[in-house]
Amino acid sequence: MRLHYNAPLILNFSLICVIITSINQFTNGSFTSLISLPANYNVSNPIHIINLITYTFGHGSFSHLLGNLTFILLLGPALEEKHGRKNLLFMMIVTTIVTGLLNIIFFSSGLMGASGIVFLLIMLNSFTGFKENHIPLSFILVALLFLGKEVINAFETDRISQFAHIAGGITGSYFGYILNERKSKSMSEDLPGAPS
Repeated sequence: MRLHYNAPLILNFSLICVIITSINQFTNGSFTSLISLPANYNVSNPIHIINLITYTFGHGSFSHLLGNLTFILLLGPALEEKHGRKNLLFMMIVTTIVTGLLNIIFFSSGLMGASGIVFLLIMLNSFTGFKENHIPLSFILVALLFLGKEVINAFETDRISQFAHIAGGITGSYFGYILNERKSKSMSEDLPGAPS
C-alpha cells in the first residue's frame, strides 16, 4: 500500500499553517507582524495588504492551530473532491479577504488564524444532500449550533474572534447554496424531457 496525497489543496494549506505557526512560536513571535492582520491596518502599507491573505496561516498557539486543523483535515478533503480544487481555493481566498476586510471596517482588533476557513468548510459540508427548493435540516441545525454559539460567545471578553467564525460561516452558507443550486439546475436540465 502507498500513501496517497489525496487532497493537495487542504494538505498543502495545513502544512503551510504548521510550518508558519511553528517558526513563529519557536522565534517568540518574531513573524507575528507578517502573519496577522494588524489592528491599525493601513492600506498604503504593502505588508498590510499581504497580511489580508497571510493572517489565515498564522495561529496564536499550537492549541489554536490544532483546533482549526482538526476541522480542516476532517472536512476539507471531501469538499475538495466534491467541489474541485480550484473552486475550493477560490472560496477559501474569498472567505479570507471578506473576513479580513469586514474585521478592518467594523473592529479595532487584529486577526490571526484559519477560523474563517473552518466555518466555511463546516457550512459548506452542511449543504450535502441539498435539493432544489429544499433547505436541509442538517444545515439549520449546524447553523444554530455553530453560528448561534459564536453569536452568544461574541459578548464574552476573550481573545477569540467570533466575528471571523460568523463571517466564514455566512460565506460558506452562500457558496454552499450557490454551488448546490447550480448543481440541481444542471441535473434537472440533463433529465430526459427537461425543457432546453
